[in-house]
Amino acid sequence: MKLTEKQTKRMVKLVLDELKEHNVITFKEKEEQVFLRAIALVDNDFAKEKDLDEEVNDMMDDLERKNPGAFERYKMFPLLKKRLAKEKGIVL
Repeated sequence: MKLTEKQTKRMVKLVLDELKEHNVITFKEKEEQVFLRAIALVDNDFAKEKDLDEEVNDMMDDLERKNPGAFERYKMFPLLKKRLAKEKGIVL
């Protein structure tokens, strides 16, 4: 999934505001620093998923070359992505 910068900021702000409102978290650092760090973590996680998608597509290209005609990408993509994510410890 791809989010715009504006969507990412809004999502992080909503989560942090909700956690503050319910007294689930307290900040040891300035709230702005926590906000920026959370955005960086979310962006990093999406980048990992994008890299995973590219790797899965490369694998599927190889499989398609080896098995022409009898290959259904739309069925294989989620299976390969799930397996690779589990092997690499990526939470989808």
